[in-house]
Amino acid sequence: MSSWHRHLPSELEPAEVELLIGGSLSSTWVARWRERPQDAVIHDPERGWIRGQELLEQSETIARKLAHAGVETGDRVLLSAASSSGLVAAHAAVLRLGAVVMPTNGAYKAEEVAHVVTDARPKVAIVEHREWAEWIHAADPNVVVTSPSVELEVGPRVPLDQAQSDMPALIGYTSGTTGRPKGAVLSHGNLLSSVRGLEIAWRWTVDDTLILALPLFHMHGLGVGLHGTLTVGAKTVLLPEFDVGQVLDSIQEFDATMFFGVPTMYGRLLESPRSNELKKLRLCVSGSAPLAAELHHKIYQITGQRVLERYGMTETAMLVSNPYEGERRPGSVGFPLPGVEIRLEGEPAEIQVKGPNVFGGYWERPTENVDAFIDGWFRTGDLGAIDSDGYLSIVGRAKELIISGGFNVYPREVEDVILEYEPIQECAVVGVPDDEWGEIVVAFVVAEREIGPEEIKNFVGDRLAHYKRPRKTFRLEMLPRNALGKVQKHLLPKELTT
Repeated sequence: MSSWHRHLPSELEPAEVELLIGGSLSSTWVARWRERPQDAVIHDPERGWIRGQELLEQSETIARKLAHAGVETGDRVLLSAASSSGLVAAHAAVLRLGAVVMPTNGAYKAEEVAHVVTDARPKVAIVEHREWAEWIHAADPNVVVTSPSVELEVGPRVPLDQAQSDMPALIGYTSGTTGRPKGAVLSHGNLLSSVRGLEIAWRWTVDDTLILALPLFHMHGLGVGLHGTLTVGAKTVLLPEFDVGQVLDSIQEFDATMFFGVPTMYGRLLESPRSNELKKLRLCVSGSAPLAAELHHKIYQITGQRVLERYGMTETAMLVSNPYEGERRPGSVGFPLPGVEIRLEGEPAEIQVKGPNVFGGYWERPTENVDAFIDGWFRTGDLGAIDSDGYLSIVGRAKELIISGGFNVYPREVEDVILEYEPIQECAVVGVPDDEWGEIVVAFVVAEREIGPEEIKNFVGDRLAHYKRPRKTFRLEMLPRNALGKVQKHLLPKELTT
């Protein structure tokens, strides 16, 4: 399926689309900072507006410090800290050196930190948590550990901005819902082409101001929010954490035009009596987890915003998006972004992708890389469906598909129905082994009251085929989620189901 032209404005022809203008991420940013050094770029929560000239100078100083500590082209540098202009400058410095950024979740514990350190072997780690130094040195005593202020000695000037589009820029560790997290190696070209596609599809310009409360260790906050801002030449307001009042205050204070969030954030924003202030924005984007159709409708009813849902992953950056101009269809992720090709293969239908944004493989995982691609197409592991208008929907994960009595059950479909039941606030549907049926459908819910044993079964049974009804339902205080709000189904208390 090659329908990405549906994202183009009327004045732009497909042949005119160039996704690698600038060559590398950091060269693109540096060119902008030099061209317009007094333009505000990043609003730091403590320092206020940081201009292009300051980022240019700070990133060069940090690059000289890293080089003096032994970082060379292709070496890895681990970054883990709260959002700040200093973190942005450090990120740019690593890329300007031709080294590779390892953005790492600050919520990791000792074992998780040890895994990424021993796996990718960074030369330097820039971290804010004191205990991380001990954990990192226990895993590899040769790693130079420093704080986000990068308190290292400044060395002589070194060559900068030599990276080419095919050189590695980032190793992003997957969420690791099964087994150990793997490092996806993304090149400058992968990341730059993805941002260029979004620039076109979302009409992203230098006049935009983004409120960014997403963490900068994840593709959504880093690869979309920050990279997009720096590449397009727009502005972003960094918020170190998500706070409803702070987001709404920032929209007003900075005359913002864009907000990127996850469904959980939008749910919490709607709880505020000020939620209609979202109507001021020209674009609200949701990603990282499915946006329930019911929530999509509710946001529109209260704020007038038709949230634009998109689809991407660590290995590919952004792949698919609902249109900026045209229907933003609830429950759908839309059409392939510029340069991206999508196909559905097999039964059940797996989404497979090609494009300049798709990574080349996992870090030092030759066997798994063979399995990850088929005829040059990356196997996402997501199951999809395309409707008669060409909109793609994600119906589940291949590994989450439930086969009950020989019938395929897609958890997402059942979850969407359960969320229509008024007492239910959140839900997650999984398959549990069963001697008679092979697997049975089980629902975990967060609800405002106790749920009777037949309630959900009957509610779903009135709306879906009998084999899709949850045989058991368990009420929890909360669903286990990662930092971006994605439900971690492997952490659900399966012992309840036995």
